[in-house]
Parts: sequence; C-alpha cells; structure tokens
Amino acid sequence: MEYVEPIRDVESINAIKDILKKHSKRDLSLFVLGINTGIRISDLLSLKVEDIWDEKGIKEFLYLKEMNSDETKAYYLNKNVQHALEDYLNSYDFLESDYLFKSKKNNLPITRQQAYRIINKAAKEVGIPGKIGTHTLRKTFGYHAYRKGIAISIIMGIYHHHTPSETLRYIGVDKNEKLHIKIDVNL
Repeated sequence: MEYVEPIRDVESINAIKDILKKHSKRDLSLFVLGINTGIRISDLLSLKVEDIWDEKGIKEFLYLKEMNSDETKAYYLNKNVQHALEDYLNSYDFLESDYLFKSKKNNLPITRQQAYRIINKAAKEVGIPGKIGTHTLRKTFGYHAYRKGIAISIIMGIYHHHTPSETLRYIGVDKNEKLHIKIDVNL
C-alpha cells in the first residue's frame, strides 16, 4: 500500500466537494462521509441504506461492528454528512437493503479501485500535490479533528493506535511542530 497524505487545506476540501457535487451526489456523499467520520473505506463501501436511514430520516449515529472484536462503535453523522446523504438519497429510489454507494452497473457497491479513482481524480483536478487515495479520507478526518482540538487519545482510539506519536505520524503531523489548535467553546 502506498503512503498517502491527508488533505490539510480546507479550501481544497471545499473545491473537491464542488467538483464531486457536479459529477455525482453518490461520490460527494462518499467523500463527505469519509472525511467527517474517519471510517475505513472497506466499511464505507459495505454500508447499506438501512445503516444510515430510518423512518425519521438520516440517523444521528452510524453503528459499525469492529472487524477485530465484537465491539460496536458509534460514528456521529454531523450536519454536513446528514445534508449530503439526504440530498443523495432523495435523488434516487433506494431500497433499505441497497448498498449506500451502489455501482451504476449493478446492485453491488462501487469497488475500492473505483472509489480511489473518484477521489484521486477530484484531488488532481483541484491541484493537490502528493499522493491521494481512499485512505486520504480517514487521514483528513484525523488531521482536522486534531487541529480543532480533539484530544489525541480520542483520535488514537478511533484508529486503534497504541501511542500518540503513531497517530500524529499517521495523520501527517510532526510532533515537534507547533500547531495553533482551535478550542472553540462556543457557549
């Protein structure tokens, strides 16, 4: 597996969203869900509509069973994710049992390779240098969570890492680098 980088610049993230919105609501939803939750691409692609939707609309939390344990993990679906998914689901006729990121060719989910092509192409269109791939979504989530003041211990738990330095290296932060962390207690 090649080493990929997070997308550090919020303007680039928004530019990718604009490109994907013009191309496909499915692709935009995949990107937005990935960068806002840090869920592995294999887990994203195996999601079904019923995992994120109930009779009231988009769920507030997505519950996924961990592959390595019997633990079920909750992932918060913020307003950006909910809006993207709602817009996407309202544009097609879905069954609850349908894969969320269904291929246009069959009833299976898009492949990991197709997800890579979607993300990589949009990143290149925006002019992002460096290696970008499906893992970029997960790393982008961690990088921005850390920059916004989320404790490294919480991010470590999401990634199942054993040390803060492992997580910082993974999300592309030099542990000696002084970052301006945004702690916004907006009471």
